[in-house]
Amino acid sequence: MPTYPVLNKNTGEKKELSMSMSNYDQWRKDNPDWDKDWNAGIGGHMYGKPKADDGFKEVMSKVQAAHPRSNLSRFT
Repeated sequence: MPTYPVLNKNTGEKKELSMSMSNYDQWRKDNPDWDKDWNAGIGGHMYGKPKADDGFKEVMSKVQAAHPRSNLSRFT
């Protein structure tokens, strides 16, 4: 079940709601003083750097060979 961080526009009170998206839409219509807490961040964090696959590395090394003055070393 998704969670939604919300903020009361009048009082500054913060809550975290756990409900379906359709229920959240209805809750927002019923509670106009509350809005999404945009400072709470987003879900789906990524840890570390994504790895390029070998096909991409091969293409980038060909580009590097064709353009020796370009700095594409971070991709190869």
